[in-house]
Amino acid sequence: MKIFHSIFDFASNKKTVLTLGTFDGVHLGHQSILNKIIESAHHADEESLVLTFFPHPRMILEQDSDIKLLNTIQEKADLLNKLGLDLLVIQKFDNSFSQLTPEDFVKQILVDIFNVKKIIIGYDHRFGKNRAADIHDLIAFGKKYNFEVEEISAEEVNHVSISSTKIRTALQQGNISLANEFLGYEYFLSGTVKKGRQLGRTIGYPTANVYVDEKYKLIPAIGVYAAYAIVDEVKYFGMVNVGTNPTISENSLTIEINIFDFDQDIYDKQITIGFIDKIRDQKKFDSLDYLKSALANDKLVTQKLIT
Repeated sequence: MKIFHSIFDFASNKKTVLTLGTFDGVHLGHQSILNKIIESAHHADEESLVLTFFPHPRMILEQDSDIKLLNTIQEKADLLNKLGLDLLVIQKFDNSFSQLTPEDFVKQILVDIFNVKKIIIGYDHRFGKNRAADIHDLIAFGKKYNFEVEEISAEEVNHVSISSTKIRTALQQGNISLANEFLGYEYFLSGTVKKGRQLGRTIGYPTANVYVDEKYKLIPAIGVYAAYAIVDEVKYFGMVNVGTNPTISENSLTIEINIFDFDQDIYDKQITIGFIDKIRDQKKFDSLDYLKSALANDKLVTQKLIT
């Protein structure tokens, strides 16, 4: 998959079949739409293209927005690549871009730059300055500029929308199994391993403290989870604590993973954590001995889930 970080860097010799949107999560609903453009493009010997935006438009247009996203832009790119997409354009979204009129957007970008042959888009899609144009305008532009518009039904669009909302809600409630069901993969996050207080190793459960740089990345609810870690492209199982470590009187939120049968030095490395299922809620224990006992039980529960 070729990635372009601006519309104006785009280059391709073929006509394109495209869709556009944020595609946060690249979940099963999104995948059904994305598979359509991929199949349509390959059938016609054209290239499949997704135009997405970063920052998320709500971050720019809504001053008080505190939106949390399911994917970082790199995670989204990786997921789209796995689907078999040909071209990904990540356009910086700013106030200037939002002022393009609908016809300028269609003519100057979709037609002149992307050489669009077909657009597959939701029935309720709106675009251009003040989101003034709709699917009917796009169909009219298609006739004028010689490209096809395939409309995604209300049922499909609503499924996609509901899925995104349900995934965010499920993660915020710690319902990993439901989130994963809608995503079609285990929810994951990536971050850098940094030194913590190293108390875990004193009770036999050393943990890697993972710091996620992207503040907009949605972190699952506080609790203990069965999980896996990808370290240097190798997968290891373990258990993750997302919480405030109440037993040792810490207040800040931490993400710590105890990786089973693992003794490598991974400080300052970038690792990925995938969440399999929730084991239990966070709990304050009366002593480190009680905490150690609970962790032993957590490990047993995790091992049953992964075998």
